Amino acid sequence: MNNPSAAPSPAAPVVVPATDHVPTAGGSPGRRGALGPVGLVLAGGISVQFGGALAVTLMPRAGALGVVSLRLVVAAIVLLVVCRPRLRGHSRADWGTVVVFGITMAAMNGLFYQSVARIPLGTAVTLEVLGPLALSVIVSRRALNLVWAALALGGVFLLGGGGFNGLDPGGVAFALSAGAMWAAYIVFSARTGRRFPQADGLALAMVVAAVLFVPLGIAESGTKLLVPTTLALGAAVAVLSSVLPYTLELLALRRLPAPTFAILMSLEPAVAATAGFLVLHQSLSVLESLAIALVIAASMGAVRTQVGRGKVLPPDA
Repeated sequence: MNNPSAAPSPAAPVVVPATDHVPTAGGSPGRRGALGPVGLVLAGGISVQFGGALAVTLMPRAGALGVVSLRLVVAAIVLLVVCRPRLRGHSRADWGTVVVFGITMAAMNGLFYQSVARIPLGTAVTLEVLGPLALSVIVSRRALNLVWAALALGGVFLLGGGGFNGLDPGGVAFALSAGAMWAAYIVFSARTGRRFPQADGLALAMVVAAVLFVPLGIAESGTKLLVPTTLALGAAVAVLSSVLPYTLELLALRRLPAPTFAILMSLEPAVAATAGFLVLHQSLSVLESLAIALVIAASMGAVRTQVGRGKVLPPDA
């Protein structure tokens, strides 16, 4: 995930919990009042993708698995300190949900970082977002969503130049797999949120993800992870990609309607492409830019369809 991301992107087109406008002094939501939370969401998205770009620059030092390990460990420590989750009073089902959520989070991050090590950041995020988009189509079960799916597939076809001959096949496979994990992340994030107060479940799941990934990071990078510069950059990636965006999105959702939030999150491929260009000097062709635009349009369309249906996830999700 650029988002995908560990805490990232704890938001995706179809899973944002229902959030009402905070009334203005006049009793109805105002445009000026929405500018603040919109700015928070956009800042969070920019933070996630530029954190991803920074992670790519760190990979020659620590490897993809090492970077993920550093990010998850630092994010887990920060969330534990901030949230101070309660460990007692939870059922086996609660802990089972947290463990599966953590496993999903670890897989999502690991697969995504393996992807951006091989293909451009904007391309990877565009392919990854197909996971939440597919979940939206499946959950909605409306004929109109087939149009959005076709539009997204058209974008993917253009992105691959008609066959992905110009892209590393492994990078494409990792990005699509990360998208599948993002869809699973969405489902288990919602379940965890219903079982644990505030962000306690996320903090505990982050610990699970970190514990699972540390051995992989050590196996790949060993003592390279302890180099002060590497540690500092890894901490920066964790803050930019997990801690900061999660905090900003949490604040935004208190004042921003869920549909607006979800649509803004659909812009992540474009933000990722911009970050890739500015930080990593990864330029996009006109055709690739059009492809990303088609996937973004499909994601936004799916969100609007879900909103019209008044349904985010099935009751048993």
